[in-house]
Amino acid sequence: MIKKRWLFCLIGLVLFVTICFMGLLLSRIFIWQPIVVEGHAMEPNFVANQHLIIIKKTQIERFDIVVAKKQGSGNILKRVIGLPGDTISYDKDTLTLNGQVVDEPYLKDYQEKFATDKLQSTHHDNSFFQNIAKKAQAFTLSADNKATFTIHVPEGQYFILGDNRLVSQDSRQLGTFTKKELIGKIKFRAP
Repeated sequence: MIKKRWLFCLIGLVLFVTICFMGLLLSRIFIWQPIVVEGHAMEPNFVANQHLIIIKKTQIERFDIVVAKKQGSGNILKRVIGLPGDTISYDKDTLTLNGQVVDEPYLKDYQEKFATDKLQSTHHDNSFFQNIAKKAQAFTLSADNKATFTIHVPEGQYFILGDNRLVSQDSRQLGTFTKKELIGKIKFRAP
């Protein structure tokens, strides 16, 4: 009798572990995905080698941090600035969305450093970044290095930018992204 009870408990435990494992595996395939930040495009808010978790197939909202499929190869981590149908304007680092001036507090640190020394002390170990910043007329520039520009986001598309605007490769160079190209948005940071 004790052997049967022990065997029944063991089978129950194996089934429980199997169901939990399958649930975790299926959720990993369809719901969430771990990523590791690469490069400097999202500094100072996200840094290289930082571990993040994205949630797939979720509503994308303005200023969400998303992972997008980069045409050609790889994925990129960026911030959603423009939603489908938006008109986005930058004038010397002032963002206007659909006629309304909008604050970008997540850029404050680097914008202040840009105003102070054009990020020279921030990028002290990278002469390439220093040279880009020295030549820049503003922290957010168009693909052709203009401090004033306007973008009309097509229907069904999203305009995404890196937080480290001077070194980020994003919608300014790559164009807008469809919802299908946005893999998911950041929900958790690993400690």
